[in-house]
Amino acid sequence: MSELKNVVELEDVVIKFVGDSGDGMQLSGTLFADTAAQDGNDLTTFPDYPAEVRAPQNTIAGVSGFQVHFGSKKILTFGDICDTIVALNPASLRANLKWAKKDTIIITDSEAYDIPALEKSGYKSNPLSDGSLKNYNVVSAPFTTLIKECVKDMNIDNKTTLKSRNMFALGVAFKIYGKNLEHTFKYLEKQFSKRPEVVELNKKVVKAGFDFAATNPQIKCTYKINKANMPKGRYRNISGNVATAWGLLAASEKSERPLYLGSYPITPATEILIELAKNKSLGAKVVQCEDEIAGICSSIGASYAGSLACTTTSGPGLSLKTEALGLAVIMELPLVVVDVQRGGPSTGLPTKSEQSDLFQVLFGRNGECPLIVIAAESSSDCFYSAYEAAKLSMEHMTPAVLLTDGSLGNGSELFKIPDTKDLPKITPLMAKANDTTFKPYKRNEKTLARLWAIPGTEGLRHRIGGLEKENITGNVSMDPINHETMVNLRAEKVQRVANYIAPQEVFGEPEGDLLVVSWGGTKGVIRNSVIEMQNEGKKVSHAHFKHIMPLPKNTSEIFSKFKKIIVCELNSGQFVAYLRMTLPQFKFEQANKVQSLPFMIDELKEKYNKILNKK
Repeated sequence: MSELKNVVELEDVVIKFVGDSGDGMQLSGTLFADTAAQDGNDLTTFPDYPAEVRAPQNTIAGVSGFQVHFGSKKILTFGDICDTIVALNPASLRANLKWAKKDTIIITDSEAYDIPALEKSGYKSNPLSDGSLKNYNVVSAPFTTLIKECVKDMNIDNKTTLKSRNMFALGVAFKIYGKNLEHTFKYLEKQFSKRPEVVELNKKVVKAGFDFAATNPQIKCTYKINKANMPKGRYRNISGNVATAWGLLAASEKSERPLYLGSYPITPATEILIELAKNKSLGAKVVQCEDEIAGICSSIGASYAGSLACTTTSGPGLSLKTEALGLAVIMELPLVVVDVQRGGPSTGLPTKSEQSDLFQVLFGRNGECPLIVIAAESSSDCFYSAYEAAKLSMEHMTPAVLLTDGSLGNGSELFKIPDTKDLPKITPLMAKANDTTFKPYKRNEKTLARLWAIPGTEGLRHRIGGLEKENITGNVSMDPINHETMVNLRAEKVQRVANYIAPQEVFGEPEGDLLVVSWGGTKGVIRNSVIEMQNEGKKVSHAHFKHIMPLPKNTSEIFSKFKKIIVCELNSGQFVAYLRMTLPQFKFEQANKVQSLPFMIDELKEKYNKILNKK
């Protein structure tokens, strides 16, 4: 049959690949994303892993997904509702129909809908034949039969053949969205270079899916997404965790301080440890410690010895690091703690994302124990946020916590690789050998930071520790007036960081009816919701906060210019409570979601309009 398809041009597309955990849909999504990037599209990706280990096949609990949002414009979010869902079995379809809209394309394997699979996934009848999918554009095909037909001349066992169903689905998606097969073929040749029969099998199956989509009457048209207009440079599709690791490596190079990471594996932060372990050639020293406490304590020791010291974790691990984090604060040593947030409390939802650790980061230590808190705003921004956290920590001699989250850490976007010479200078306050004026807690007049004295340096013998120290001399002191002085100095030192961070920016008009406030990984979806409100003629602006402790110096000035303020966050209201404490003169509305799911643009706009219409 000849190919007769209308070609429709689209600005952006959201496609999600879903199936059982062993179906290879993460790989299919990754290959689709890489191909889109090769074609010059901007994109973001978001893998959606099940929390259960080896959940039963064909059950909702075992569904694994990979979402790609790509387009010819700047892509700010992982995507709301899907334009296409590629579902290999009934469970994956049922679990993801909530992300479908009218006319969403559903690509699925009709042979997977047998009675046992339908029962396990909770269907009482076959959705492909009972009319329940009438509002969608369903493209169903007998994947197994078609695959066996295209590889019948190969001597391949049935089990290996069936593993390629994800490649057939990928081929269908490639044709629908005008993508070529070259990148995927090169990947297969490299990945399976020692198994040419596997390379040939998968190539044939991808091509079979592509050809099926080219001739099948269920597919009424194909789509074209033009290249995005992006600044020239070298780009890479990078996850937030890898970007965080690279930011720490760049800070080490720029500060001329060796990088040390002491960490314990924990979902969803482990990839940072893995990425840094690959870079020993750049001087990174990585120790996988026996537990979270050992991880941070070894990092404090490395900091005392003069390293850019880091530890990575998620919420449960941060709880265990609390006491040692207080030690780093009272010792006034630089330390970067990366918290890749997940749903809690306790073990909670290990593979799902939330913004629920903010209170713990701000207040979760005994005594008066302030430190720097920064929140990354996108997967690629994890690079710059990690770099800045390291810079501020070393230049102000106090720990800094970098908040990311599971969606940023595991998600990815295109990242323009910077030249390290263009990054801001990092100037640690290093004490010099034989400095006769050196005292452990003698401070810089502007920053209140003490000098960083490396043990073993001539003339710099000193003592620091967990007991309160006398100001300047560092002698142990239980004097009440001295303790209050040191508490105030440590707090003021953190507040003075505000003199060295960028002023808070506002997207939109500097004054108006409503200011939408957000922080961390919610930036993209909230920015898009504000853009839609602005396009409707509403006087709505957006202030997205990267710097949490301290807040930018112009925060109060910005807030004063808006009639109403709403704070949006994926928790029960932690940042808004912090703002009420810090800036009690302002009244804040709030939008909260604690479902371990991102905000949707429509639900945000509904909140905004209610506030705007309220007298």
